[in-house]
Amino acid sequence: MLQGDTAQPSSRGADGAPADRISTVVLAAGEGTRMRSATPKVLHRLGGRPLVEHAVRAAAGVDPEDLVVVVGHGREAVGEHLDGVAAALGREVRTAVQEEQLGTGHAVACGLSRLSAARTGTVLVSYGDVPLLDAATLRGLLAEHRDAGNAVTVLSAEVDDPTGYGRLLRDAHGQVTGIVEQKDATAEQAAITEVNSGVYAFDAAVLDDALRRLSTDNAQGELYLTDVLAIAREDGRRVSALVCPDPWLVEGVNDRVQLSRLGAELNRRLLLRWMRAGVTVTDPGSVWLDCDVELDRDVVLEPGVQLRAGTTVGEGAAIGPDTTLTGCAIRPGATVVRSHGEGAEVGPGASVGPFAFLRPGTSLGADGKIGTFVETKNAAIGAGTKIPHLSYVGDATIGERSNIGAATVFVNYDGVAKHHTTIGSHARTGADNMFVAPVEVGDGAYTAAGSVIVQDVPPGAMAVARGRQRNIEGWVARRRPGTAADQAAGAALADAEPTADQRRPTTDVPREGR
Repeated sequence: MLQGDTAQPSSRGADGAPADRISTVVLAAGEGTRMRSATPKVLHRLGGRPLVEHAVRAAAGVDPEDLVVVVGHGREAVGEHLDGVAAALGREVRTAVQEEQLGTGHAVACGLSRLSAARTGTVLVSYGDVPLLDAATLRGLLAEHRDAGNAVTVLSAEVDDPTGYGRLLRDAHGQVTGIVEQKDATAEQAAITEVNSGVYAFDAAVLDDALRRLSTDNAQGELYLTDVLAIAREDGRRVSALVCPDPWLVEGVNDRVQLSRLGAELNRRLLLRWMRAGVTVTDPGSVWLDCDVELDRDVVLEPGVQLRAGTTVGEGAAIGPDTTLTGCAIRPGATVVRSHGEGAEVGPGASVGPFAFLRPGTSLGADGKIGTFVETKNAAIGAGTKIPHLSYVGDATIGERSNIGAATVFVNYDGVAKHHTTIGSHARTGADNMFVAPVEVGDGAYTAAGSVIVQDVPPGAMAVARGRQRNIEGWVARRRPGTAADQAAGAALADAEPTADQRRPTTDVPREGR
């Protein structure tokens, strides 16, 4: 801890009110022009969450009485997302609108206007584009602020390249005297490597008073929040800095290069956490996880795996290689290989892939199989049932221990509405079947290969729905004379002993079907 003077700590704020009341203000109003995007900067995603959501979750982790996000550019989209975050956190997240971008000091003033107790306790200020900052670091900052009895405590960091950051200024005794923005820094100040993270703990009354005294006399003509430190210092208030030991936690996103850099670091940390918890990651350089992915012990993640928001993987399951899952539940012992899934459930011991596509509403039972080039949607597939290859199963219920033949299509859409197909347990459907919904195939029933099933099939019945085959002898010689096919057929017939049927003229056979 680095502190500005030797004044005795106090448990009360400048106005005499208890200092343990915490409010948080997250600044997220900037346009983010360097992102070169129609999407507001704070809605760009990292680890499956928008930048601003990372900031709000960290702020919520200190359990503040009020949590306010200052919005401006893209306020409607940002506000809509914050509504969802508030619901997920089970707490209120207020927004304050900064109509004009007049600087960070002006932004905080906008935020204070939405606090229920702006002049009491501690106000924690952070940014919506610092995604790796966590609640533990914020709690440490608040503890330092409280225990030292500071009026202002800034979170700082020592970095190799301070370009773009405000520099922390100290006097000959190491006491904090202020912060200078890079555009206003002298050459000597620009060489300082201790930088301002933009994260502060303020005595609320001191902050409110100092904001009213800010000036736009600077290179950018804006109201700098950083000037609050100098004002508090001039007023004889205690100003201090807490050096964050991990600079990654306070690094911000200004462009897509930094977004990528921080995304890679977050992913590295997530993988490290899960490997230490008992997950095998065979190639960490090619595996990507979102923040809320949950993995049990002895899960194996092969190269090329992407596990996105809401995905859970049970004990001993193996995922990959080359698999992307979003919002999927993979139960213990299951395997998913070279496949894509979204909103699907794969039961214990079941197998999927390679090259399967599980769409929302798919549920595969225990020990079931969805094989190569199979697509499923809104399909409840029973335990032990197999759909091995080349099939589409949509809007269907399939019982236990059934087998769906290759190249089967569940014809569920009539151009206006979707219809349901039900296949019973222990059924065996032939290859190249079409089930034209709504239709039901009973338990233990069979269907013949090449059938188009348009009527219900009773339990234990065999359904055959196809025309009887007929062969028209000599058709190629008459219709495709001189072709390679004609020559091949002629050679084959010459090698064969003519049959009685071949000696007779060919006649058409009436089509029969059943």
